[in-house]
Formats: sequence, C-alpha cells, structure tokens
Amino acid sequence: MPLPRPGAPAALRAVNRALAGTITLLLMLSVGVLVFPVSLQVFSRYTALIPAYIWTEEMARFCLVYAVMLGAMLAVREGTHFSVDVFPKLSPRGEAKVELLSGTFILVFALVFLWWGWEFTEFAWWRISELAELPLWIIHIAWPVAGLVWILFEAERMLDALAVLRSDA
Repeated sequence: MPLPRPGAPAALRAVNRALAGTITLLLMLSVGVLVFPVSLQVFSRYTALIPAYIWTEEMARFCLVYAVMLGAMLAVREGTHFSVDVFPKLSPRGEAKVELLSGTFILVFALVFLWWGWEFTEFAWWRISELAELPLWIIHIAWPVAGLVWILFEAERMLDALAVLRSDA
C-alpha cells in the first residue's frame, strides 16, 4: 500500500481521482460523438449521397463546447491550463510558491465561472435550442460545473504546495 502524500486530504484526492477518470471518459465520448455530425456535414457538402442535415451543426456545437470545457477541467488537474513557463527550473519551494500564486488566479477564474456561469444557466433554463429543440441549460451548465471542478482540482494542488512549503520550513 503506498504511503499517503502530505498535503491534500486523502478523501479529496480520491474524489478528484474519480472525477478526473469520469471527465476523461466524458471527454473521449464527446470527441467521439463530435466526429459523427462533422463527418455528415463534410460528406453532405461534397457528395449527393447524404442529404444535408441541419441538426448536425447544433450537435457538433454542443459536443465541441463540452469537449473544450472537459479538456479545460483536466488541464487544471494536471497543471497545464493557464500555465506559462516563465521561470527556469525552480527549487521545490519556488515551484510551490508559483503554484500558490497561479492557483490563486485559477481560483478567481473558477469563482467567476461558478457564479456567473450559474446566472448564465438560469438565463437558459426555460429556453430551447432552435434546431434540435433541446433545453439550452444542458449546454450552459458546463460553465458552473467547470468552475466547481476547477476549485476541487486546484484545492488539491494548492494544499500540496502548502505542504511543500511547510516541510522545508
């Protein structure tokens, strides 16, 4: 049995691990489904074999939004989203300080997505899409969910960074 890492509580790690696994599967599904309507659109433009379907554009848009949002969630978990390599290789303490600073900004963005994303979702709650007549909250809910997931993933990263700073003190 592996030793627990200092920093984030084991329960948070377990929740985040399960959540990341689920998001990975949903991302693969979203991209896989995205291929279908886009392929139909392309083939219908260049051949007379397939009729031009209108619903494919809307389905492709929905899948693309979900693919982007799910990918952004995983990128925050892996520390690759909002990341720019400005500094040379830093010490573990330096890396932890940079993680805490960048994590603060990520949390601000996450709170913006959560707060105004919920408002965005409420705006769409009783509206439907034009072509497929799907409820629009299905697409809009991706923003507050992304904000919430970013908070969970970044909490783990920041608690780990705090543990590094405490251990080297």
